[in-house]
Amino acid sequence: MFRDRTDAGQKLAAELGGLGLHNPVVLALPRGGVPVAAEIARALKAPLDLLIVRKVGAPGNPELAVAAMVDGDPPDLVLNREIVEAYGLDDAELRMLANRERPELERRRHVYRAGRPPIPVGDRTVILVDDGAATGTTMKVAIRALKRRSPREIVIALPVAPPSTLEELGREADKVVCLSQPARFLALGYHYRDFPQLTDDEMIAMLPKPEPLSKGSPPPA
Repeated sequence: MFRDRTDAGQKLAAELGGLGLHNPVVLALPRGGVPVAAEIARALKAPLDLLIVRKVGAPGNPELAVAAMVDGDPPDLVLNREIVEAYGLDDAELRMLANRERPELERRRHVYRAGRPPIPVGDRTVILVDDGAATGTTMKVAIRALKRRSPREIVIALPVAPPSTLEELGREADKVVCLSQPARFLALGYHYRDFPQLTDDEMIAMLPKPEPLSKGSPPPA
């Protein structure tokens, strides 16, 4: 059991520090992944950024993901092909479903990034971090989107996840580092003594501040 997300991040950083990772950049899945990732970035002296994912629900069943959008310019749409085929969705229907979710993705980008441009990941080691994973669905989508951006390698960093989820993630990523792998995985909060829900403001306060604009520079998009 971890004391809190900060404790989990410090322990993960100790494990990752011994891997000799090339030119790392740390990407957190908000909100819960941010305090874990902040400790890793601090210890490795690596830049910290976000990877924002928004689920695209099936028609009439919004909890079932037919796809997910991953923030980018433009956003990446990663399909859950089995669900797409089960619903018989064509390209036009998928675009319509995705367009419904895009405003919320853009809202989160605007609020969470606050003018910080995304850090390029090409030819860098991406350390993708969350505070734990039950099914790993969001992280799998994130990995698939990141592969399109040509990183050198993708390393998953998790405090806790069940063995079956880690096996699936290991087929997607180059490396998986997970500190606790309980065969009986309870709700994520059971693996922490202190596991508060983070607000947007609390999460944003943990991120690097935007660089001030130099005189004559255009405002960020």
